[in-house]
Amino acid sequence: MEKFEKLEATALPIPRANVDTDQIVPARYLKKPRTDNFGEYLFRDLRHVLDEKNYAGARIVVAGRNFACGSSREQAVWALYDYGFRAAIAPSFGDIFSSNALKNGFLPVCLPESTVGELLEKAKAKEKIAIDLEQQTVNGKHRFEIAPFAKKCLLEGLDEIDFTLSQAARIADFEKSYQP
Repeated sequence: MEKFEKLEATALPIPRANVDTDQIVPARYLKKPRTDNFGEYLFRDLRHVLDEKNYAGARIVVAGRNFACGSSREQAVWALYDYGFRAAIAPSFGDIFSSNALKNGFLPVCLPESTVGELLEKAKAKEKIAIDLEQQTVNGKHRFEIAPFAKKCLLEGLDEIDFTLSQAARIADFEKSYQP
């Protein structure tokens, strides 16, 4: 998994609320293997979202409230990640999406609706947006929250399996000392 420390990039504005995971990646692509480039399926039925050439190379999505709601498909995160996005900023996210995102190296940032409105305007003007995970800020002033374990994994580029493997010596020591 790619480390996430700081990201300064243009953002794709999606000012609508309730963009669900079926809009992000339609159900007909769910049986594809993870080795497929899921970025090819991103917003497949809403391609106009990605067709705006001015947002080519964007690495951040700025969206309305309840982004990625709906079903629990992990493929929605894969599609965003494989397309090149590394973070999304919205007033709220689907709960399962947030969990899947953090486990797959994608940062969901919750900010107040008024702040997201300002960032949508910056995105529409093609102004870069900066996310600093260590400081937990957007553009140096908008603070966001993240669970400490998720932050550690993103900063170090570890998924849960990599983290467990990094603890191998401690696990071995415990196993040696364990007395049932």
